[in-house]
Amino acid sequence: MRAVSAREANQSFAKVLSRAEAGEEVVITRRGRPVAVLAPYRAPAMTPEREAAIERAKRMMEKGLPWGRAFRRFTRDEMHER
Repeated sequence: MRAVSAREANQSFAKVLSRAEAGEEVVITRRGRPVAVLAPYRAPAMTPEREAAIERAKRMMEKGLPWGRAFRRFTRDEMHER
């Protein structure tokens, strides 16, 4: 893992980004202290829990929200209050 100063990272961002793209993690420091890590992107794993959550969300979207008497109508002024 390579460390670069914030100034160096700013001035040579394309190089630092290329290193991360190549699989290297780069620690960015400010005044010698680590403040961030630039790392290659890794797609989140598709766990059974994640798949189940996505399926629940799809079913809810297909079903839709209950409209009608369950919801109170708002006036234009109420909708634009801050």
